Amino acid sequence: MTESSRRTRILSTSEGLNREAFSAMDWALFVSISLIWGSSFLLMAIGLDAFAPGLVTLLRVGLGAAVLWLVPQARSGKIDRQDWPRVVVLSLVWIAIPLTLFPIAQQYINSAVAGMLNGGTPIFTAMIAVALLGRMPRLVTIAGLAVGLAGVVFISAPSINEGSSEALGAILVLIATFCYGIAINIAAPIQQQYGSIPLMARVLALGTLWVAPFGAFALPESSFAWDSLIASAVVGVLGTGAAFVIFGNLVGRVGGTRASFITYVIPVVALILGVVFRDDIVAPIAVVGVVLVIIGALLASRREVKS
Repeated sequence: MTESSRRTRILSTSEGLNREAFSAMDWALFVSISLIWGSSFLLMAIGLDAFAPGLVTLLRVGLGAAVLWLVPQARSGKIDRQDWPRVVVLSLVWIAIPLTLFPIAQQYINSAVAGMLNGGTPIFTAMIAVALLGRMPRLVTIAGLAVGLAGVVFISAPSINEGSSEALGAILVLIATFCYGIAINIAAPIQQQYGSIPLMARVLALGTLWVAPFGAFALPESSFAWDSLIASAVVGVLGTGAAFVIFGNLVGRVGGTRASFITYVIPVVALILGVVFRDDIVAPIAVVGVVLVIIGALLASRREVKS
């Protein structure tokens, strides 16, 4: 394989197996991952009460990898040698880099700003998909992305007005979301070929190796609290191990652009959990944002092929 063809193989994507409107299974995967990742913000905040960011990342990635390797399908699955460069790239741009940057960024910006910037993931995903596939998504998908992004801005606006954000934190989140855009596109064809569990077990295992030094350096800066340990464990087992398998499955089914729309719904889940468990006050503009996100999700989930 030439160097040019190797780069082409790594930096390539594919459309979802299901280009029709979301099926019941697609919606089940979509809702499940929204609930898991939406609650991860609350759990990570609890983890950061006692642990330094690097240790939170290591616990999250390491426990996620350990759980997946307990599944027989992860150990029995094989990935061809020529696809391992893509697995290595995924371990960096899907796991190590963004999951290291987010906890660091949240030391400089509040969670509302981080959530709004994370909502840019579908935009990066769509732009990269256009470059790799050589075609634009349908207008209805673009409309869904635009409406959903507007909804995220509306939801985040009240919290943004309550505090200032630092440029460094914003830049770190944007780098993380750009990495997600690359990863979601790269993951689509390889997930379709090998399945979510074998792929993510290897991606998380490599990711653990990348973040281990940062976790080790964070130990002296961390204290101990059972709440933080339990919260970090739940984020690792569910928010990383289970969640990335579910999301990888969704990417393979509906394609990277439509699957990435899930980042619009995550702030909605986080908002609801804040109201229920932390008595947060919801501004009317945030309610409008929730409606826009739902409308955008419905538009983006429409079929991608003409009748």
